[in-house]
Amino acid sequence: MKRLRQTLSILLLVPAVLPLVYIGGILYPYIAPKTFLLLFCGIAALALFAYLALRGEAFFYERLHEKKTWIPILLLIIAYLASYTGIDFYHSFWGLFERGDGLLTLTIITGYFYLFVLSATHAFLDRFTKVVTVVAGIVASIAVLQWATTIFGEGAAFLPPVTGRIGSTLGNAAFLAGYLGMALFVSLFLARNTDTIWRRIGKITAILSVFAIVFAATRGTILALIAALLIVLIFTAWKGEGQAKKFARYGCLAVIVLAGLFFAFRSDLAQSSFEPVKRIASISLSDSTTSNRLFAWSQIAAETLQRPWSGYGAEHIAQLFDTIYDPSKISEQWFDRSHNAFLDYFAQYGVFGLALYLSLIGAFMLSALAWYRREAGGLTNPGLLSLLLIITYAVQNFFVFDTSSSLWLLYALFAFLIVQLSGVSATSRFGHLPSFVPWITSGIILLTSIPTVTVPLYANILLTNGYRYHLVDINKANAYFKQGFALHTYADMEYGYQAYEMYTGHQATALSGKDRVAAYEYALSVLSANYVKYPYDARTATYLGHVLDTTPPEVAVDDVFDERVLTRAIELSPLRAQGWYMLANVYLRKADALPRNDPNRETYFREAIKILEAYIEKEPTLPVPRYTLVNLYYNLGDTQASKKWADSALPLYTTADVAAAAPAVKYYLAIGDWQHAVPFLEDLVRENPADYNTLYDLAKVSYLAGDPATAERIVQKLRIENPNIIPTDPNFLSAITAYEQSTK
Repeated sequence: MKRLRQTLSILLLVPAVLPLVYIGGILYPYIAPKTFLLLFCGIAALALFAYLALRGEAFFYERLHEKKTWIPILLLIIAYLASYTGIDFYHSFWGLFERGDGLLTLTIITGYFYLFVLSATHAFLDRFTKVVTVVAGIVASIAVLQWATTIFGEGAAFLPPVTGRIGSTLGNAAFLAGYLGMALFVSLFLARNTDTIWRRIGKITAILSVFAIVFAATRGTILALIAALLIVLIFTAWKGEGQAKKFARYGCLAVIVLAGLFFAFRSDLAQSSFEPVKRIASISLSDSTTSNRLFAWSQIAAETLQRPWSGYGAEHIAQLFDTIYDPSKISEQWFDRSHNAFLDYFAQYGVFGLALYLSLIGAFMLSALAWYRREAGGLTNPGLLSLLLIITYAVQNFFVFDTSSSLWLLYALFAFLIVQLSGVSATSRFGHLPSFVPWITSGIILLTSIPTVTVPLYANILLTNGYRYHLVDINKANAYFKQGFALHTYADMEYGYQAYEMYTGHQATALSGKDRVAAYEYALSVLSANYVKYPYDARTATYLGHVLDTTPPEVAVDDVFDERVLTRAIELSPLRAQGWYMLANVYLRKADALPRNDPNRETYFREAIKILEAYIEKEPTLPVPRYTLVNLYYNLGDTQASKKWADSALPLYTTADVAAAAPAVKYYLAIGDWQHAVPFLEDLVRENPADYNTLYDLAKVSYLAGDPATAERIVQKLRIENPNIIPTDPNFLSAITAYEQSTK
């Protein structure tokens, strides 16, 4: 029994190690392994606890009499009720590999909270702080090393790869900063330890964590730590004594001066090469990230107010975002979080869910204050450190959202406070049950890991195996995909997303013949099944429409089904352009299938025009649909209408956009408007410098637009990089050669 209790303690500490876990060979290697291990260890811990409790082992049941311990279970109940009455309970319960969230994860984390409260001793809490500190120190060290290697332009094979900002073993800068923003205060708590070694480890981890947070350039966490620092300075300046009080006052003055200098030189700092300073200085209403967030917050909040009491259920922020998505207001295509944890709780679980989340934070603060009053130590008072921790968490979560690692740590630390403030003794509640009851109960609990962990993990592995072969052996890839999809796990939605990415992003262009048809048929079958199962998912409908839009020439398209799919995509996300474009393509395909002199061609063209004009009426700020209309009218011979739409589109083209530049170039070349064609060709070349055909077109059009010097520079570049393309236009070659000779 003693060994079983030790095993339970180990299982309760496993999630503290999970931030280090990064396993290749499965989809989402930074997130999925952490989630699967969290779920399995949580189920195993609950099974072991049930066995021990039913065998009559003593636990701290009296701690549950404190009302604040009821908050997590009440929040979980509200989450289940909101999800049951929400959009889709199935998706709410399971979530996705990509996030590792959902009711199942929340259930396990809540279970961990109660296992902590019921079983933790002060010796266990000491081990907990040491494990969290050591893990955070390693995570922060990896982040600092990643930053150092990126500075020198060389990655290290022993470090996780860096794409964008550094993310250490969490894979995402915001996730990294959010986790370290909390673990930082745990390491400061450990730095109070009387043991010299652990004190040093705590201090080193704290320093590394601050550096990692700064290098990650996550503005929410940086602002949260600045707020915590200000609180410390103000508190010390007010309540401190002696030199500490004096330095705190000077510190407050220094902060005011630095803030003034920061705002005075903000425009210059926004051009800094140091990413953290650059990102902080760039915060403004015109900043794309800020404007995106503000738009999403305001619109999702408005949608949430349609169901303020019940919410929409866990993992359904994406459906709200699809409804309010506006390409002229936000750059992200798909959004499954509002990037504000408070709004996420409100949208998913309604007013009661938000109130309980706020109550959890409030109860944490009150517990920290109670501990502060019990202890001495000034700035190193554990209660004060706990208070700063929850303030940092709350401030940063106004800009980001929880991962399983940060939410588990929040719950574990809340339990930590409850245990520290509790003075009850362990008691036994069960001791007279038949011997088979503990075994059967724990066995049933443990068996739940098969559908929740084992089978989904196998589906993930099969999906990854198929991805390896999706270009080199399509039959083998499809065999893996079909085997994994047939397991009927919650991975089916992601199977559809991945099928779309593989087919439209790689297979449709890289494969041909039977292989391309096989890839198409698999993607079509998976997305069609999900289209039926998840009728609320605009992403699935849009992806299915795109797959149908790129049907291989050997396969006939079911236009009726295609129109039905695209109509749903438009209904679910009215301002998303793809559905409208692809619906217009249905009629353009029909026109292309007819002889050029067939009068029905114009009828189909007119139908496509009607669709695009309807979209422009809804979304009048985009140049792409207007330039598409320009070419349609030009093909019909209506030059007056094509010019009208071109003139209206040109002022809207304010930023480089390949989707608009391509049809614009086509039109301006057709009418011989070289002056207007040049900037669009320049944008196409800038987007893809290796496209020598477009670069050669830019040279010719520049010459025709009266800029032979630019044409000459491009030709000189092509003579070095792709000389074979130059003789393909003898007339231009003669003209540019004559110009070169005239300038000698």
